[in-house]
Amino acid sequence: QVQLVESGGGLVQPGGSLRLSCAASGSFFSINSMAWYRQAPGKQRELVATATSDGTIRYSDAVKGRFSVSRDNAKNTVYLQMNTLKPEDTALYYCYAEIQPDDRWSRFNQYWGHGTQVTVSS
Repeated sequence: QVQLVESGGGLVQPGGSLRLSCAASGSFFSINSMAWYRQAPGKQRELVATATSDGTIRYSDAVKGRFSVSRDNAKNTVYLQMNTLKPEDTALYYCYAEIQPDDRWSRFNQYWGHGTQVTVSS
């Protein structure tokens, strides 16, 4: 059973920093893309950042220059370093991964974590 477990959320003042982590556990063959999404109350879930297995990284315009995504493939973990946080960054942050379960020929399945709350407030 593949699981994604996020950690690192919390309450921070505007201008502060947080680092989120997401670790994939269970039995699987490989991970392709890992990403962070977020969903604020009353809004749709939106993509924050992606990091593919070949090293391609992308950010949404809303976080570009403030957030940094990285992966530790040996630990099957993706991180999101969030700096200069703003109140509008307040949301439930979800980890996402495309995981190949069995071997190089199996389809990639999509997995989501349960989310970690980030609240930016003075």
